Amino acid sequence: MLRQLLESGQDEEVLALVRQLLARNEELERRLGGRMKANEGVSSAQLRMLLDEVQAGADAARQQADEKLRAQSGIDGAGAEGLETEEPPRRPPLRKRAPPRLRRIPNVLQVPAAERPCPQCGADRACIGHDVTEVVELIPAEVVVRVDSREKLACAACDGQHVRAPAGDKVVPAGRFGTMLVATLVAEKYRDGLPLNRQRERFERLGLPVSNSTLADQVTWATDCMRPLWRCAMSTVLRAGVMHLDGTTLPVLDDKAAGNIKLGSLWGYVGVDGEESTALYLYCSTGKAKGQRPEEMGPEDMLALREGFTVADASSLFDAGFKRPGITECGCNMHGRRYFTRALDAGDARAALPLAAWKRLYEVEAEVRGREAAAVLEARQQRSRPVYEELLAWARVHQPHEPPSSMMGKALQYLLNHQVALTRFLEDGRIPIDNGAVERLHVRTAMTRKNFLFAGSDAGGERAAIAYTVLGCCALEDVNPVEYLADVLPKLSRRLRLADVPALMPAAWKQARPTPA
Repeated sequence: MLRQLLESGQDEEVLALVRQLLARNEELERRLGGRMKANEGVSSAQLRMLLDEVQAGADAARQQADEKLRAQSGIDGAGAEGLETEEPPRRPPLRKRAPPRLRRIPNVLQVPAAERPCPQCGADRACIGHDVTEVVELIPAEVVVRVDSREKLACAACDGQHVRAPAGDKVVPAGRFGTMLVATLVAEKYRDGLPLNRQRERFERLGLPVSNSTLADQVTWATDCMRPLWRCAMSTVLRAGVMHLDGTTLPVLDDKAAGNIKLGSLWGYVGVDGEESTALYLYCSTGKAKGQRPEEMGPEDMLALREGFTVADASSLFDAGFKRPGITECGCNMHGRRYFTRALDAGDARAALPLAAWKRLYEVEAEVRGREAAAVLEARQQRSRPVYEELLAWARVHQPHEPPSSMMGKALQYLLNHQVALTRFLEDGRIPIDNGAVERLHVRTAMTRKNFLFAGSDAGGERAAIAYTVLGCCALEDVNPVEYLADVLPKLSRRLRLADVPALMPAAWKQARPTPA
C-alpha cells in the first residue's frame, strides 16, 4: 500500500501516515513494556527505515529550495555567514566638530606670569597667536523669576482712555509658572522619561521648592491646551495616504481591579503623506478592538473611518476592520522576520537563509529611500520581487516537514498565512515594507511608561495620549519639543479658531520658522 502511494508520487500523504503509525507504535510498545514477547506487526525500527527512505526524497527537494533561496539572497555557504556584519571601529577616525548652531564663548588662557619673561634676556615675550581648541561645556540650569512690568499709557492732553501692554506668556493666565518651565515638564516626563517626583527634586536643588501636585497640575493644564492639536492629528492621520497602526499597553490605577492596577492600551498611529509624517496616540481603558467608554476609540473604530493603505501586524483585533471595502491591509515584514530571528536564537540554523533574504530586501529599501514612488516600485519589481518569491517557495517546501508548534513551524505559518499582506509593498511604491514608523515611536513610550510606572486614572491615560501625540509629531519632524511647546502653548491657551490649529502643528511650525544661519 505504502509502496504504491510512493510510486504514484503522493509523498506527503505517505509521510503523514508513517508519522502517525510510528507515534502510535511507540506508544503501544511503551505501554506493553516487557510483557510483549513477540510482535508480528510492523516494528518501530521498520517504520523508521521507511520514514528515512521517504525523507531522503523530501530532503532533496528541501536542499534544492535552499540552494535557490541562497542564490537569490546573495550568500555563500550555509547562510549564517551572510548575516554577519562588519566589526564596528573601536573609535571614530576623526573627531567631529561641535554643531555650528551652538554658541561660542571665548575662553582666553594666558601663560602664567612666572613663564612670561624670556629666559635669555628677561624681556616680556609678546603674543604671536593662539592654539584654539573647541571644548563642549554645559552651563547649569537656573531657575529665575521673570518680573513682568506691563507698561501703562495715558493721554496727558485730554485724560483719555488708558492702555496697558499685554500680559506675558503663561500656560495658565493666572498661574505663576512660565511657558519654558511647563514645556520642560511635559517634554521631560513624556519624552525623556523623567517622572514628576524626580523633576521636583531637581527644582529643589536649583532653589525652587515645589510639590508634586503642583507640577501635576501644570501638566494637566498643558495637555488640556494641546487637545486641539491632538484632534487635528487624528484628522490628518485618517486622511493620510498611508496609515500605520500598532498598540502597546499602559498600566492605570483602578481600585476595582486586582492589585489596584488595570491594563489599558495606547494605540499608536502614523500618517504618511509624501515626506510629511504625523503621529497620533489614542488611549483605551481595555485591550479590546472597540472603545468601552464614551468617546473612546479602539482600533476597529478607527479603521471604520479609514480608507486606503493601512500597515499593521496580523492581530485578530483588526480582522473586522480590514474586511471593509476601500481599506487595503499591508503587512509588516518586521513581524515576519522576527519569527525567524527567534528560531535562529533558539538554535535552528535553517532560519539563517530566510533572514539573509530579508537582509537583501532591506538593502534595496535603504537604496531607494526618499525616491519617487515610481522609482521605488521599479526597483522593487526588478530586485525585491524575485527574492520574495523564492522566499515563499522555500517556505512552501519546508512547511510540510515542520511541526506547527516549533519555532520554525510558527515562522513558516505566519509567512505563508499572511503572504498577500506581506507582499503588498511590491505592488505600490508608496507602501512601506514594514510598520517601523509607529514601532519606533513605541520605544520612547515604553521607556517613559517604565519610569512613571502607571497613569493615575483613565483621564490620565488620555492626557498621556495627547502628550505622546504632540511629542511624537515633534520627533517625526525633528523639532525641538521644548522650544516648540514654549512657543505654541501660550497661543493655545488663548481663544483660537479651529482653522488656525493646522498652522500650529509641528510640521507647519517648523516650515514657518526662519532657517538658522
